[in-house]
Amino acid sequence: MPFGLGFGELVLIFGVLLLLFGAKRLPELAGGMGKGIRDFKRAVNGLDEQSIQANAQQNYLQSPPPAGTADVSAPVQSEPTRVA
Repeated sequence: MPFGLGFGELVLIFGVLLLLFGAKRLPELAGGMGKGIRDFKRAVNGLDEQSIQANAQQNYLQSPPPAGTADVSAPVQSEPTRVA
C-alpha cells in the first residue's frame, strides 16, 4: 500500500475526509488537486499552454489527411463533356 498504510488506515482517512468536507465537496477537491498536480508537472517540464497548442496545431498541419478523405482545399477540375 502507498506510504506504508494498510487498507484500514486508508478507509479511516477517507471516512474522516468525508465527514469534514461532505460527499459533494470531495470530487471538487480531488479535481482541483489533480489540476494542480498537472499544472505543476507542466511548469517543471517547462511547458505552457501556448506552446502545447502551437505544437498541436503544427503537428496537425504537417500530418497527412486520413485515408479516404478528399482534399477540400484544392479546386476540383473536371474535363468538359463532349456531345457527339
